[in-house]
Amino acid sequence: MKCLGLFAGLAALSLSAVHAQPAHAQPAGDAVRPLVILAQPQAASPQEFQSAEMTAEAWKQLGLKVSVRPLPGQQFSQIVWYERNRWDMTTWQMVGRPERSDPDELTYNLFVSANIANGYNLVGLNSPEYDRLAQAQREELDLTKRQALIREVQEYINTQQPYGFMVHPKNLVAFNQTVWDASSMKVQAGIGVRNFWTWINLKPLTAQKDVIVNSVSPPTNLSPFNIPGAQGSWATELVWDRLMRIGPDGLPQPWAAESVTRPTPTTVDVVLRQNMKWHDGQPVTIDDAVFSLEAPGYGDKSPMYRPFVSNIAKVETTGPWSLRITLKRPDAAFLVSSLAKLNLAPKHIWAPIFEDLKNKPETAESIMEKVPVGSGPFKFVSVKLTEQIVLEANPDHWAKPRVNRWIMRIQPNIEATLGALKSGEINFLTDYTGDPELLTRLVKSTPDIKLSDSLDIGFRFLAYNERRPPFNDVAFRRALSALIDRDAIAEDAYGGAAVPANSWISPALAFWAEPGIDKKVPGLGNVEAARKMLKDAGYVVINGELHYPAGVKETTPVYQ
Repeated sequence: MKCLGLFAGLAALSLSAVHAQPAHAQPAGDAVRPLVILAQPQAASPQEFQSAEMTAEAWKQLGLKVSVRPLPGQQFSQIVWYERNRWDMTTWQMVGRPERSDPDELTYNLFVSANIANGYNLVGLNSPEYDRLAQAQREELDLTKRQALIREVQEYINTQQPYGFMVHPKNLVAFNQTVWDASSMKVQAGIGVRNFWTWINLKPLTAQKDVIVNSVSPPTNLSPFNIPGAQGSWATELVWDRLMRIGPDGLPQPWAAESVTRPTPTTVDVVLRQNMKWHDGQPVTIDDAVFSLEAPGYGDKSPMYRPFVSNIAKVETTGPWSLRITLKRPDAAFLVSSLAKLNLAPKHIWAPIFEDLKNKPETAESIMEKVPVGSGPFKFVSVKLTEQIVLEANPDHWAKPRVNRWIMRIQPNIEATLGALKSGEINFLTDYTGDPELLTRLVKSTPDIKLSDSLDIGFRFLAYNERRPPFNDVAFRRALSALIDRDAIAEDAYGGAAVPANSWISPALAFWAEPGIDKKVPGLGNVEAARKMLKDAGYVVINGELHYPAGVKETTPVYQ
């Protein structure tokens, strides 16, 4: 446009004339404030940090000021999860838990409006249409029809772009094959060899019977009512039993239950395994099982697990070792998303805690016993969240492990972790976020070390906080997502150990994943298309800065 010449020193000359407008030609609102992406420190998560920096640089082409702010692990989680009105964007991940082999858990919980305040809907998407689709797939018991609904809901999220999806990573796991018998390890679909079944079946080849694993960041609080991040979940699933577990084949199977049957679409009958004991020596009873199903629905005192029991109408005992669950509505994934996810918790410990929390702001997920008590195949010996977690085999468990102890060492420095693997300080590299090439070189130069990799059912993404403008504008979110170079992130930041993502459902779940969804991002890779989205929504670039549509004031504070 010719009138651009009227503005001496206009920084926006590097931007497209299609998008840049002089103030008098198109009225504009306030300039968009500087935006901040929260991230874990580069030393702890170099892949995510580099992904954020690459993306922030790309967004500057839209006239935005974007910076990446690293925060220590626990402060990072505290702000993102509990201070939801404070941040603009954050790197985040949904890890590949076994119970996520059915897409319902994430499909239902990530974006339904009921989970905005304190559930998994971190970004605050409020969409009646999404709520309808998420509920419909949950109630559809016909597999083919449910598959169609799952794919429809992925297409809908593609139009809304509540996340800047990045990649589905590959799990890179290395272990000392002179210490552990590789044939005793179990490969779990979408998880790989780092899984529950490996830990309870792992066969030692020498007198060394301690599994020593690593974590690059400290786990969050460990309790039966807390759903910790990746590292914490590796420990908690060993300590607390569940009525069912997801088998290596990706299907649910009875665990602490002897049997689970569904006589009708809305009833589930459970027979509890007898002679189980809590780690403090007390017996596991049918009342404990009922309590474990009911407690997460106790007001707002278990917000993480509450979504997984919200469809339960009642739980009642039908015998000394049996119970019946009555659902409000049919739930196609209940066995996977609820019975294989909810931990069995000792009523004698946790009922008083819930009672004490009645008139307090704290929730059960923030409470951790000094030595937490479960009934699983391992039990806690010591917990220092920032240093080390030590578990030992439970001799009273029906699936007693063949190893003596399972030890997780917190080692934020990736290079130091590789050195620890080579020296034998750790013998199972379970958490590697560094350059895949460095790990490959180590394996090639150290015959004792073996590498295993598998595509994860989890994903990495940037969360846009819709509580804070301009992220409540779908046009703005779509423009941002268009300029996330997923191919470059997968190749450069992740060293090829990832595939591009535009959905919460990994290609590892081929039956459920929408084919080619990663290529369907509106305006993908096209700067001019992204600028046009903003222009059509009324945004204007003046002197190189993006401004809101006319009349819109910038009242949201910059993240501090």
